[in-house]
Amino acid sequence: MPPILTDTFGGLSRHYYLRQLAFGGGLSALVYFAATQGGGDSVPLAVIPLLALNALLYPYSRFVYEQIIGFVMGDNVFYIPLIIMLPVKLFTIVMCWGWAIFIAPVGLLYLYFHHRKARRQTS
Repeated sequence: MPPILTDTFGGLSRHYYLRQLAFGGGLSALVYFAATQGGGDSVPLAVIPLLALNALLYPYSRFVYEQIIGFVMGDNVFYIPLIIMLPVKLFTIVMCWGWAIFIAPVGLLYLYFHHRKARRQTS
């Protein structure tokens, strides 16, 4: 596989990618299910690739979000009631999923340059 692909799309750990892919795929399925309910017209055919693309790019979008939050928060730990934290978490998941097409390229660029630099230092 070309180094550019392994440095970008293969840049996340398998466990992290599959976990986030499950969330992204689940959200895409939920949106598709919600859009097909009711007595209206069926979902336009162009929406299905968009849902799939959002699901595939969501892990990279979430990676960018978590890197930014990690940078801002540092090693601080906040104890927040679950009733507050779950809606906030759901909101961030939906935002990262909805904007994945725009946010994920930033994560892919970061992963590419990060892994390229690491590869050059080891060789």
